[in-house]
Amino acid sequence: MDAIRFANPPRHEAAERLRGEVRAFLDEQLKDRSPLARSESWNGFSREFSRAMGRKGWLGMTWPKRYGGHERSAFERYVVVEETLAAGAPVAAHWFADRQSGPSLLRYGTEAQKMAILPGIAAGELAFCIGMSEPDSGSDLAATRTRAERTGEGWRITGTKIWTSNAHRCDWMILFCRTSGGVEKRQAGTSQLLVDLRTTPGITIRPIIDLAGQHHFNEVHFEAALVPHDALLGTEGEGWNQVMSELAFERSGPERFLSSIQLIVELIEVVKTRDSDLARAVVGRLTAHLLVLRRLSRGVAAMLETGENPSIHAAIVKDLGAVFEQSVPEIARTLVDAEPGLASSSAYNAVLANIMLNAPSWSLRGGTREILRGIIARGLGLR
Repeated sequence: MDAIRFANPPRHEAAERLRGEVRAFLDEQLKDRSPLARSESWNGFSREFSRAMGRKGWLGMTWPKRYGGHERSAFERYVVVEETLAAGAPVAAHWFADRQSGPSLLRYGTEAQKMAILPGIAAGELAFCIGMSEPDSGSDLAATRTRAERTGEGWRITGTKIWTSNAHRCDWMILFCRTSGGVEKRQAGTSQLLVDLRTTPGITIRPIIDLAGQHHFNEVHFEAALVPHDALLGTEGEGWNQVMSELAFERSGPERFLSSIQLIVELIEVVKTRDSDLARAVVGRLTAHLLVLRRLSRGVAAMLETGENPSIHAAIVKDLGAVFEQSVPEIARTLVDAEPGLASSSAYNAVLANIMLNAPSWSLRGGTREILRGIIARGLGLR
């Protein structure tokens, strides 16, 4: 069995200096945001907030300046991500674009694609969604049946994507699809296409309402939708390898253990005046778990900084983070006897209700627990 070692993240003085500036910005931007709204985590969608982030230079932070970036370190970016999530900022309008779509364009895009799209992402003007999952295939991306046929006019796309977060609000999608062969060939014959959701005919977006009554998810149907030849991202037939690289960005960040942070904040507020050894032990244990997850996540950031491929490490962070996040509401209920309710005047009760309704999905997004553990097992030489 091979050991999986995480990089040791160095102390980064510039990143820590930035932290105070980010907190002051968030204090002003979010001063009227309720605890319930903050508990939306990275589902909160505000183009105004994303544009404000762009004006501060906090999007596309590590990218070259010629593409609208700022050539700062992965650790400075980590501080911005960590602080915005911890504060419950509405980041969804730039989230996927800054986290993974932009880096994928930097790595695989043509010069024309980079110049056309990346500056808009860095300015907080362009929102991206991810066209990966499909009906009846769960996290098995290799089972994709959405197909793009090369024609004289461009790529003609037919198929369906599901659980596509904020597709109804976004400008672009990076679509994972099959451009040759069939599902029996699994990873072979897959590619990625850039799809302009604003102008491409033949696309129907239907809402999926979640348990909390919220509309984040969507089904996206392609009915002979035509995109130009130059919509191909990277190399035809290399879609699987490109997606696996992209998922390292998706699975390793602090969003994988901070989705329930607002409930922890409200829990501490409720129990802080109690003389309870149990409360102190529980809060201490939650804090310890957070610190360990943060250390692992920053280790992945260190690997990304040096150009390594931390796909297995990212899967570990995502799996452990989802276990932690999903445990928080039940842990909270062992300490505080409260009736959860979204309309409650109690911040704790309202946040508890929202987290309880959303937590079941957290072991699905970014890859189900079973798929992730298969990836980890292969990394350990067990499969």
